Amino acid sequence: MRILVTGATGYIGGRLVPHLLDAGHEVRCMARDPSKLSGDPWRDRVGVVAGDILDVDSLKEALTGCDAAYYLVHSMAGGSDFVERDRQGAANFRDAADATGLRRIVYLGGLGDDTDDLSHHLDSRHEVGRILRSGTTPVTELRAAVIIGSGSVSFEMLRYLTEVLPVMITPRWVRTRCQPTAIRDVLAYLTSAIEDTAAASSIYEIGGPDVLTYEDMMRVYAEVAGLRRRLIIPVPVLSPKLSSHWIGLVTPLPTDVAKPLVDSLKHEVVVTRNDIQAVHPIDRTHYRDAVEGALAHQRGRQVPTRWSDSGGGPAAPAPNDPSWAGGTVFEDRREVPTPASPADLFWAISRVGGDVGYYTARWAWRLRGTLDTLVGGVGLRRGRRHPEELQIGESLDFWRVADLVPGRRLQLFAEMKLPGEAWLEWEAVPDGSGSRLVQTAYFAPRGLWGRLYWAAVFPFHAAIFGRMARKMATAAEHRPA
Repeated sequence: MRILVTGATGYIGGRLVPHLLDAGHEVRCMARDPSKLSGDPWRDRVGVVAGDILDVDSLKEALTGCDAAYYLVHSMAGGSDFVERDRQGAANFRDAADATGLRRIVYLGGLGDDTDDLSHHLDSRHEVGRILRSGTTPVTELRAAVIIGSGSVSFEMLRYLTEVLPVMITPRWVRTRCQPTAIRDVLAYLTSAIEDTAAASSIYEIGGPDVLTYEDMMRVYAEVAGLRRRLIIPVPVLSPKLSSHWIGLVTPLPTDVAKPLVDSLKHEVVVTRNDIQAVHPIDRTHYRDAVEGALAHQRGRQVPTRWSDSGGGPAAPAPNDPSWAGGTVFEDRREVPTPASPADLFWAISRVGGDVGYYTARWAWRLRGTLDTLVGGVGLRRGRRHPEELQIGESLDFWRVADLVPGRRLQLFAEMKLPGEAWLEWEAVPDGSGSRLVQTAYFAPRGLWGRLYWAAVFPFHAAIFGRMARKMATAAEHRPA
């Protein structure tokens, strides 16, 4: 079939595409910023269209000629009004599917009993399914609880909580029952579900073979990771709001992402009917095996997608965008000549962040990350997906890759809490028999506080940025053969 995948730059979509290709389907990917797909290994095997679920015309164009489509879009990372955006996006997609004669929509939603007073997050997941099913196009809705896989939001939250805190004073939700699902099982169900031919819509609950509490899941993780036994002490006084701030401090999840997730943890999310196994039978993965697989992929640096890489809106703004014309943009520019080749210099540039760090004053960067975490930002804990490889749109510490020209240029857009917009950019410019490193920091202030902020940090930039550029050039000169 010819299949449209929305959310192809996200955690699930980016992993589903190669499965569909291997199954013999023709795949078209829709993204608000198609350049984010340029680094994917399967990019040359798919069609790519620009589109947005809030733009009906772009949806109709993307769906024209397709037999089926996956709806894998979620706006939670976009802020507190995600419910309304998801509602409108689902209505737009329903209308576009009906108008173009689509034969089936497959949607991945969340487990939860419709009779419960569900959290905003879970209620929104169910509402999206209802809206999609209200059209004439049949919908296959899969409902999953916690998805366990390298780079998933649930796995990262679980991993950091367990690794960082040997003793945990926890909310009561750690005793809530859950039925986690391995990412490999989710992908298998999704790939199979596109083959449904029934004229009516259907809802399937999916889950692994184990029903566990979150406390059980953390204890098993500690065993698999070789950690000492964790002491977990549930108390009744931690509200969801306090819990989300606590998770924001300990894990890579910013508080505005953690809060709707924490609100959902009070609900038991267990499969109540397992009829999908009769229609799409698979050999389900036990929770312990899923954790072992996720850790193995992380240790082997084989993490094709991460939850954090799907954040951000359309193409990240840049200091040379028309919107900044005539506006204030502060700049700190450093140039360092080096005998290293442009290729070696770009190698040093592309390793920035993560375990390598920023080539100088590691303590200062860690302090900046800690301060960002304390005010609800993402901090440094997102790290990098791979020690040397990057692609447009992926997260890197508290940055996002805004632009990338392999061998030549890397531009990062700041996602830390700031009174303005900030970028950090490096270029490897050929210069005679060697090259020249051009490093530029840009800052577009927002109001008076933005200007005061730039004035306050400028002395630190003067002390750190020059050394960073020189040490980056030196690293290029000593690149291992």
